[in-house]
Amino acid sequence: MTEHEHVRVAVIGSGFGGLGAAVRLRREGVTDFVVLERAGSVGGTWRDNSYPGCACDVPSHLYSFSFAPNPDWPRTFSGQEHIRAYLEHVTDVFGLRPHLRLNSEVKLMTWDGERLHWVIETSSGTLTADLVVSATGPLSDPKVPDVPGLDTFPGKVFHSARWDHDYDLRGKRVAMIGTGASAIQIVPAIQPEVAQLTLFQRTPPWVMPRMDRAVSGAERLLHRTLPVTARLRRGLLWGIRELQVQAFTKRPGELGLVEEIAKRNMFRAIKDPGLRAKLTPSYRIGCKRILLSSTYYPALAKPNVDVVASGLREVRGSTVVAADGSEAEVDAIVFGTGFHVTDMPIADRVVGAEGKTLAEAWSASGMRSLRGATAAGFPNWMTIIGPNTGLGNSSMILMIESQLNYMADYVRQLDVLGGRAALDARPGAVDAWNDRVQKRMERTVWSTGGCNSWYLDENGVNTTVWPGTTTEFRGATRHVDLAEYDLIRPPAPTPASEPASELVPASAAQPATPAALTKKKAEAEA
Repeated sequence: MTEHEHVRVAVIGSGFGGLGAAVRLRREGVTDFVVLERAGSVGGTWRDNSYPGCACDVPSHLYSFSFAPNPDWPRTFSGQEHIRAYLEHVTDVFGLRPHLRLNSEVKLMTWDGERLHWVIETSSGTLTADLVVSATGPLSDPKVPDVPGLDTFPGKVFHSARWDHDYDLRGKRVAMIGTGASAIQIVPAIQPEVAQLTLFQRTPPWVMPRMDRAVSGAERLLHRTLPVTARLRRGLLWGIRELQVQAFTKRPGELGLVEEIAKRNMFRAIKDPGLRAKLTPSYRIGCKRILLSSTYYPALAKPNVDVVASGLREVRGSTVVAADGSEAEVDAIVFGTGFHVTDMPIADRVVGAEGKTLAEAWSASGMRSLRGATAAGFPNWMTIIGPNTGLGNSSMILMIESQLNYMADYVRQLDVLGGRAALDARPGAVDAWNDRVQKRMERTVWSTGGCNSWYLDENGVNTTVWPGTTTEFRGATRHVDLAEYDLIRPPAPTPASEPASELVPASAAQPATPAALTKKKAEAEA
């Protein structure tokens, strides 16, 4: 990266969101862009999470781009290594390597209102960009609780997303902190080899059976020979999940049958009444993320596993102490305590038009954006997987592709407006969108289910999940509505002064008509 490099678009992150954005930009005829990645390879969360047993809980054919189908998924639910290989394949097939800037962690992004561009300081140099697309993702920065005495622990400590593969767990006494999606995969993977496993559980999860199997050679051959069969398979998986949304968002009482299936999954493996009591949730299924495993409960029933129905309170030397006072001597502590989801770390590094960081702008109201993409006061800056775009029952790739549609139309609108221009989400539009989202949230299982989940911020507001179907979200993000934006033009300098950038309602500018967009796209392709 040269010190004063300027690009039209800077994409932050190279997981599904970042690579998807890069592919979509190329398909729109935009080639003047870079993908800034802090690590040395692509993959995002599927690069960082390489713990034993790591796999996806969404079926493989739905957890992949619609524009890059993979007929050769080896299992119905793919493991981390297969998903990472898929992302490397996408990078190569779509010619993205020349756009990658690896080992380039973004330190600071500052809006320059005079030149209408972003100044981006990275660990490998500084560049400027007309538009920033942040695709850092909500599962990128591990969260480790502040536990008294942890810094004096003589053994090994690491987070599930920073697994130390050089440390041999065989024969060790291990404390597993947390019972989320990562923990229920780690526990059965390491239980057979450790001497003792102590699981610290603050809240028991609902765990459904994982209907995983190998995809046969005949199935893969069929999908390669007749690609329409893979599309039909994907469509069926999508449709089933769309039908489930009503129970989560409007009629949580209908989830009782699902709870019974989860209980049977536990009762088959757990015979001890005391352990069953510890593992039975007291909240409605779906309020927290529903987990999938057919091996978690059998692992907990093994004699070398102890379940502590309490969180970790402190560490005294090599002794871990639970909130209920129980103690255990351990050689290693593994944190499966999740990520910074409702306090997006990248927000501290984005300085907008008013000189405030995005984190400061969100400090009072929590994370808020327009259609999960743009924030007031931060022109030409957008997120992929922004506030209230998460899902509780389906594939995030569907939401990512919807946001890529929005990004593509955003770029087209700037093209048609012509010249130096920026779009800034109007505060009233952001408020109206979020008011509608939060109103719909009131009836959902995430609000009425009786739990305190990681979907909620410190004020108890769900800034994470989308309270509707993926079809609804795709419709809401198909086009950019210029009435929801202010158009910013460069200042017109005079001998006496340098006035601030001109700001007018974007809807008052020349509309991006279909004919105009077609003309612009034809010019780009030419």
